[in-house]
Amino acid sequence: MDVTQPRNAGMDGHEQALDLTRGIAAYVKSPLVAGLARVIAKHPKADIANAFNHKQVACKMWALDRLFESCGGRFGRLWILGGWYGVLPAMLFNDGRFDIAAVDSIDIDPDVAPVARTLNREAGDRFRALTADMYALDYAAGRPDLVVNTSCEHIADLRAWLALLPRGANVLLQSNDYFSEPTHINCVASLAAFEAMAALREVRFSGELPTKNYTRFMLIGTV
Repeated sequence: MDVTQPRNAGMDGHEQALDLTRGIAAYVKSPLVAGLARVIAKHPKADIANAFNHKQVACKMWALDRLFESCGGRFGRLWILGGWYGVLPAMLFNDGRFDIAAVDSIDIDPDVAPVARTLNREAGDRFRALTADMYALDYAAGRPDLVVNTSCEHIADLRAWLALLPRGANVLLQSNDYFSEPTHINCVASLAAFEAMAALREVRFSGELPTKNYTRFMLIGTV
């Protein structure tokens, strides 16, 4: 029988999103979706919809696919810089191809750490959300197996930052040509320009992913 109004007509967008993610999590038995539901419930002001939009997810899936193809799936500790809400760690933990001992999501904004911990709660002590400046980290002492920076367009001097890493450190880097975004202070016009800027000693993967408004570039290799 037809109804005159939807069952959830009295629910606001936040309640609908929470109800939807809880239902999907129960159906697919996904820790990642369950984490998203927890974030929506506990952190209503977090911009998780932007962090998990289709373009963000597509770029991260591309990173995971190429990382697995070029480096395999077994890692000790990963450092993800500019980790924001911890979506990439959540996707890594949710991907059966990867066997990762621990992931540190590092961001200079202290407000994002509680959200990242909520999203990755089921990873337990395998996950840490840390508040720190990437320029102040001791990469030699930390000895991460892989350093991930998918926001190189936000770094004024990419070479100066890469010089902080010990020789032979493994990196996954992404940038883009989205020059019209005011917060992007160091975009690159092409993949070749990104390669020249990073000047990695070894490149295991170099590629680009076109999107509607910009092209994302990625390098995987060693400094």
